[in-house]
Amino acid sequence: MATKKMNAFYAQSGGVTSVINASACGVIETARQHKDRIGKVYAGRNGIIGALTEDLIDTSKDSAAAIAALRHTPSGAFGSCRYKLKGLDQNRREYERLIEVFKAHNIGYFFYNGGGDSADTCLKVSQLGESLGYPITAVHVPKTVDNDLPITDNCPGFGSVAKYVAVSTLEASFDVASMAKTSTKVFILEVMGRHAGWIAAAGALASTAKREIPIVILFPEVAFNKEKFLAKVGALVKKFGYCTVVASEGVKGADGAFLSDQGLRDAFGHAQLGGVAPVIAGMVKDGLGLKYHWGVADYLQRAARHIAAKTDVAQAYATGKAAVELALKGRNSVMPAIKRVSDKPYKWKIEVAELKDVANREKFMPRDFITADGFGITEKCRRYLAPLIAGEDFPPFRDGLPNYVVLKNVAVPKKLKGDFKV
Repeated sequence: MATKKMNAFYAQSGGVTSVINASACGVIETARQHKDRIGKVYAGRNGIIGALTEDLIDTSKDSAAAIAALRHTPSGAFGSCRYKLKGLDQNRREYERLIEVFKAHNIGYFFYNGGGDSADTCLKVSQLGESLGYPITAVHVPKTVDNDLPITDNCPGFGSVAKYVAVSTLEASFDVASMAKTSTKVFILEVMGRHAGWIAAAGALASTAKREIPIVILFPEVAFNKEKFLAKVGALVKKFGYCTVVASEGVKGADGAFLSDQGLRDAFGHAQLGGVAPVIAGMVKDGLGLKYHWGVADYLQRAARHIAAKTDVAQAYATGKAAVELALKGRNSVMPAIKRVSDKPYKWKIEVAELKDVANREKFMPRDFITADGFGITEKCRRYLAPLIAGEDFPPFRDGLPNYVVLKNVAVPKKLKGDFKV
């Protein structure tokens, strides 16, 4: 635990979100309020790679107004990366390098903003710092659009993606409905979600009791059955004249293979996905003979700060703020987690999760959140999702476009000799 005035290191990891910068804002603003305990906040340029290569950013060079503007700016202001540190027994040198850099720059606090892999890194840095005689207070700041971190009720970043997908499903369905008589009858929207179908589930929110829309959801948690899928789509088109399909990129067949596996792997060893929408569209064309259109939300869904959920922005900032407060209280190897207090009215608070219970674990859609036929969401799921997309927190606009901030990102002079290759 850091006991004297020391600097802090903050980094963003993995795929960015529309509100990860709100967490950065929470970290930096809170640290600035405790100048008696925390010196400067250094950010890693391009995530943990910035620490390994001693490429640090001095956030004190940016004004209070610029840091405050992070709250309404999407994506990673300091750069992120997909770089997974191996286990201590596989590449101890990487972790030792982190400690060398932290020691050289008087860094005693480590705030890593990311998902499950980031939580694991945070835990290992804390453990190694202790063993090397240079204790690091390491706190993980949760972030993932996939909503698959355990312990926390939901993940900052998810609510805004869910809102974007729900709105897009609603608007696209209105479009298809208007053209269905003589043109497109099925629209397929591909969304993110490798192993968990939380994002796809949000598409079902577009349909309500007062405004019924024929929507089919394809979850990674439910093995895809071509015959049942085509029968479902065919029946909805017969009844409504059209149908919208929201497909998670991680949809798998009965054999467990991804329908959209490209045979490639990313830096984390995960299958490179993408392209399930045209696969599904081909089935609709060949199996039902219906005219279709398909689209891929891709980066648009996670970068759409203009339609971020107010709840999500508030929770992203709160977890960043809580991370600093926990560190100052001497809490180590922990993560601020969101605890739902009630659904109606929606209330939440911050609790503390141990990183050993978070790292490298995934939270999937509960079976009772998915309808019996596997193509929709239950009322229980709707009650869970609805508050997370609630409220609007529009960014300021200028000349018709969101006025997002671009920081100076001034480099901190290096103190170590030689380069470290990653």
